[in-house]
Amino acid sequence: MAAGGGTVDVAGAMRLAIEESRSAQGSSSPNPPVGAVIVAPDGSILGRGFTQPPGGPHAEVMALRAAGEATAGAIAVVTLEPCDHTGRTGPCTRALIEAGVAEVHYALDDPNPAAAGGAQTLRAAGVTVVGGVGAAEAEAGPLRPWLFRQRHGRPLVTAKIASGVDGRIAAPDGTSQWITGEAARARAHRQRAVLDAIVVGTGTVVRDDPALTARELNGELRSHQPTRVVMGLRDVPSGAQVTDGRAPLRHVRSHDPAAVLAELEDALWVLVEGGPSIIGAFLAAGLVDELEVYLAPVVLGAGAASVDIPGITTLADAQRFSITAVETLGDDVMLRLRR
Repeated sequence: MAAGGGTVDVAGAMRLAIEESRSAQGSSSPNPPVGAVIVAPDGSILGRGFTQPPGGPHAEVMALRAAGEATAGAIAVVTLEPCDHTGRTGPCTRALIEAGVAEVHYALDDPNPAAAGGAQTLRAAGVTVVGGVGAAEAEAGPLRPWLFRQRHGRPLVTAKIASGVDGRIAAPDGTSQWITGEAARARAHRQRAVLDAIVVGTGTVVRDDPALTARELNGELRSHQPTRVVMGLRDVPSGAQVTDGRAPLRHVRSHDPAAVLAELEDALWVLVEGGPSIIGAFLAAGLVDELEVYLAPVVLGAGAASVDIPGITTLADAQRFSITAVETLGDDVMLRLRR
């Protein structure tokens, strides 16, 4: 696309902006994880940025800062329509206009009425604005949980299952570590680092004493930690790892999945890790939007099943999903399924 006398690869810049936005996922909540790139008229990249934690600058401001003083006549490429309201920070539209940006290309319209209208404000100031650039890729990327919350009024819920090929998550004697291999566990920790919350039941805490933290391969904590949510009426043992202060903890004294989600008013993406009755309760309530099933090449033959939904008694009652992705992780396979 011609811009400012040069040729600018706007689609390529949008891919860079989406990649930038990955660094904001989890830490920006409840704000959207946005990425932005400032491009010179000759096509060179002047600056990149992503949304900072709440109260910090938005992606456009970070990218403008990185670009320095060379922003007059530049092109801004952003994953979400620039905001047009003053909250904990000023409107991004004003920052772009004051920087002298000539064009703004964005992927998705902002569905939040309080922040929308940025495109109109920019056009009124003489800025060329193009929406819908890379929209499908942006919608499937880090913005997906935020967009889901805007549309449905609750977090996106993923249920995670790690089992043998026969659907068992533990041997008859209760041993369960580790069914899956190192590559699968590493992926799970990378995912935890972009989540807002992980939900388990009090039974899992008492039985398995999980840490529920996001860790590097060497055991060090990652920079972002999801809130550890324990649901159930029993007390959380005082010496449990979830009480160690390394990540936030919330104990929701309820067996109702909807009540748990209502307590997580700022969460965009929630992972339900178990046990079987907790996953079953979320499924029975219709509150599982996708499943991520890690299958290890082992057969346990007996022991705990991965999901317990007492209400299903016949095949006609089964909950059905569609496979949207398959990943090979060492000897294991991860299936992603959506309703």
